[in-house]
Amino acid sequence: MGSSEGTPSTAAGSGISTNTCWAPAESAHHFVLVHGIGHGSWCWYRIRTLLESSGHRVSCVDLASAGVDRTDANTLESFGEYNRPLIDLMASLPENEQVVVVGHSAGGLSVTEASHKFPNKIRVAVYLAATMLRLGFCTDRDVLDSLNHQLLQIIINIVLVQGTPDLSSYGENAYELGFGKGTNNPPTSAKVATHLLREVVYNTSPPEDCTLAAMLLKPGPIMALQSARFDDDHEAAEGVERVYIKTMQDNVVKPEQQDAMIKRWPPSKVYALDCDHSPFFSSPFLLSGLLLNIAAAAAAAAAGSSN
Repeated sequence: MGSSEGTPSTAAGSGISTNTCWAPAESAHHFVLVHGIGHGSWCWYRIRTLLESSGHRVSCVDLASAGVDRTDANTLESFGEYNRPLIDLMASLPENEQVVVVGHSAGGLSVTEASHKFPNKIRVAVYLAATMLRLGFCTDRDVLDSLNHQLLQIIINIVLVQGTPDLSSYGENAYELGFGKGTNNPPTSAKVATHLLREVVYNTSPPEDCTLAAMLLKPGPIMALQSARFDDDHEAAEGVERVYIKTMQDNVVKPEQQDAMIKRWPPSKVYALDCDHSPFFSSPFLLSGLLLNIAAAAAAAAAGSSN
């Protein structure tokens, strides 16, 4: 499929990058883009360029251990530490500003935590082939429920139980693992093996972007991701509009796994892109256009409710 794009369909801290070249407009939106495990703010370079060229403001975040952040992924044990750069960015925003937060892959966990902590600062939360669980990684209640619910079994046992997507069909060496606490203990970090990147993560992306990613990807802190838990007493978070963008040729979080999360915690809208797990590379024009449409619709809805 290469770099060609299909048509989107509707189915139902120090890591903060602040250099922007945007031209403010009356209808300008502020997008906050959050990468997934192993990636960094660099993965949004095409999307950022397109959005800023359209007159919008874009902030990209390097979560702890990602991108230019020098934290060792093997030392991160709490999700709060990992997600601190996004939380710091959200805290720095004016109280009357609302942003469009976009989380890719495991970045969905980051978006959900931000929704719990700053519900009034988020106009719409967009989950891009992302982990979308209401209370975080997986709660004790979820584990118990999964014994009787096949749907949740799909989510927990296939997608999330080890902190990384299940790539066992690609062999025993699908991940390069780090053992910061010694080989007698569970792994503390993980990265998709370089020889599988093209086949698994960037299967419809341009080869040059796959090469770029292979040079820049870093191990992700799976201990921190496994610790993600969000309180159930933040009712305001339920008031944050959520939109899910499915990726139909995804070999990382497969479409049926995305469907399971959507069914478990239904968003207001679901869109689909006919691409791999990395639409910021494989479908940049469609993705940026879709994000603009989502932002415009959310802004119109907010304006209508205030009248």
